[in-house]
Amino acid sequence: MITSQEKLEKLIQEWGFLPFFINRIKGFSIEEHTPQELWFTDEHMAGPWEWKGPVIGNWQSAYGKFYEKKAGWISLEWLPDFMNWRRHLYPLDNLPAPCRHILDTLRECESAISRELKKKCGYSLTRKKKTFNPDNPLTPVINKNTGADFDKLINDLQMGTWVCIADFEYLYSKTGERYGWGLARYCTPEAMYEINIPEATGHRSPEESRSRIICHIKELFPDAAEKEIMKLI
Repeated sequence: MITSQEKLEKLIQEWGFLPFFINRIKGFSIEEHTPQELWFTDEHMAGPWEWKGPVIGNWQSAYGKFYEKKAGWISLEWLPDFMNWRRHLYPLDNLPAPCRHILDTLRECESAISRELKKKCGYSLTRKKKTFNPDNPLTPVINKNTGADFDKLINDLQMGTWVCIADFEYLYSKTGERYGWGLARYCTPEAMYEINIPEATGHRSPEESRSRIICHIKELFPDAAEKEIMKLI
């Protein structure tokens, strides 16, 4: 069971891949290996939610929405092969133009907190499609670039491993108390880990990287069907 940050990091390194949430492969998640009392903790305890930033900060694994648009970890040992395969599935030329704009903006500033990146790319912080119009209260303003639109695009970029999460930064009240879930700071894997995919993978093809990943996960979970592994990766 995952009862400490150290045990979480050890499991990430042992498995190479570790989704945060229950998924199509039984037993392949942090959620299933975390005691219930640590899954959502009070202010006197810490659990996987609080360990995310410190684990990222140890520079041994990458974090992002990599597994069917849900969060999880990948060790740096396996990250190049994963990037090699995922970028084959999500080539930049096939992503919407707004995705490429977000990525270009992120590359220019190297890293950015989610709310900063939204503003730089022309997205509002609200998820509402319509907002109040003070000039004509009976006619709401149509918000074409909502926070929800940004979230979908940044998730697509993470699925393609074009973007990962570099840290979580928290807001503080006037009395100095931390509140909220923490704001994601986005970065590219190249900027954060200085990865050269061809060199790191020995110039393997995307399909060869995929096969290596499938074989590895199959060794960890022999009962998992290959088609289920494929859907996850």
